[in-house]
Amino acid sequence: MAKTVKKKMYSGKPPKSYKFEHIIYKKDGYKAIITINREKVFNCLNLRTINELTVAFKDAGWDDNIAVIILTGAGKKAFSTGADLNEQQDHFLGNPKDYYKWMYEFIQLHEVMRNIGKPSIARLNGIVVGGGNELNISCDLAIAADHVYIKQVGAARGSVAAAGATQFLPIMVGDRRAREILFLCEEIPAKKALEWGLVNEVVPYAKLDEAVNIMSEKLYNKLPECLRYTKQQLNFWRDLSWHTTIGHAREWLSIHNLSPEVKEGISAFNQKRGVNYKKVRKVKNQI
Repeated sequence: MAKTVKKKMYSGKPPKSYKFEHIIYKKDGYKAIITINREKVFNCLNLRTINELTVAFKDAGWDDNIAVIILTGAGKKAFSTGADLNEQQDHFLGNPKDYYKWMYEFIQLHEVMRNIGKPSIARLNGIVVGGGNELNISCDLAIAADHVYIKQVGAARGSVAAAGATQFLPIMVGDRRAREILFLCEEIPAKKALEWGLVNEVVPYAKLDEAVNIMSEKLYNKLPECLRYTKQQLNFWRDLSWHTTIGHAREWLSIHNLSPEVKEGISAFNQKRGVNYKKVRKVKNQI
């Protein structure tokens, strides 16, 4: 009796079929390469970009030919600088109801990245700032070009890096270093990022693709089911910290969206001026 072979309902699609606008999605053998393609605005994340990234990661998860997922940014200047602050000012500043919805989409992207069941590599081609670093740390491994720096900016710009950074940085670099990164909002050069455990490897920019390909091949030459479950086990502390904080963070950040801190931080960035911290403190004291 002939064995019946079940037809797969879904197994991933050709990347071009998605007609993405803000990312470039490619499949190269066993590798899926996802590139944030907003070079002119330092690969910052508007809502469309976040949604496209989520779809691409899901597709790579369904495709059994894909063993490794690589996330990077277009060009040499930036991997990603986090949320698109022009979009935030135009659509979400002072609008907590819609910010709450935006935050859900960002949370879902991280959930997909962490639970995709396949190893991911952050190819850090340029500066890694704010929510861009949260994308970096939601990948399993990271290789940085030597001109890169990493920086969190929430406390300096009116936000809290609660979509991964506050939860995962203490696990990755230790409590005191995490506080330094999140409180001081200072640049961490690639060499220091390597010493602190924020990245796995630092190479000259010209060697970045070679290094990523070598790491990808090492991951390919492992047993996929064992690798998947190893990832699941390693996620324990991240899942614990994430799921006990992220819902509360979403609510608080939505309400905090009405704060003078957010208005001043975003406006200062878009007007290319420094934040008037003294003014914000004075307003706070008058409330």
